[in-house]
Amino acid sequence: MHKFRKLIVWQKAMQFVSHIYAITATYPKHEMFGLIDQLRRAAVSVPLNIAEGSGAGSDKEFIRFLHIAGRSLYEVITAIEIAIQLKFGKKELNEKLINEADELGAMITGLIKRLKADS
Repeated sequence: MHKFRKLIVWQKAMQFVSHIYAITATYPKHEMFGLIDQLRRAAVSVPLNIAEGSGAGSDKEFIRFLHIAGRSLYEVITAIEIAIQLKFGKKELNEKLINEADELGAMITGLIKRLKADS
């Protein structure tokens, strides 16, 4: 069992969720049950899957949950691209979120590689 709260990738994912919530608060209110909700749920899924996978009992199972977290990031990136296209929020802040998601994805991939190497 991994101590997920000590994992930098989990800590960064938690910060990412806060950033998503802050920026989506500036999106149009009529999107509260549309794009905003979808984007927030996908973002929250990232640290949740890292945490759940860390307690899965094996590195193989942890890797499976890390892949799910990575797929959630793809969903987040796509939703942000949609927000940019629809001119929701400030473009530069949305692009900053995409960069943050890319960095987080690289960290998840790095952790997967390390776990595979250790197995």
